[in-house]
Amino acid sequence: MTRKVADCRNTPSVSGCTLTISGEEEEVVRAAAEHAVSVHEHADSPELRTMIRESLEDEKVPA
Repeated sequence: MTRKVADCRNTPSVSGCTLTISGEEEEVVRAAAEHAVSVHEHADSPELRTMIRESLEDEKVPA
């Protein structure tokens, strides 16, 4: 299974957050949603989780 990555640097924010979260897709979506709520003051919602899921990238494995 390909690990997924959520990287705050790919989403503009006033805080300039640099957090990167990687793992299995469901883990990353859950952790990224919790981070978005606690740090970026977003409301947890199905729409937020869909937005996070759509922004995930495959983790690049060093050659």
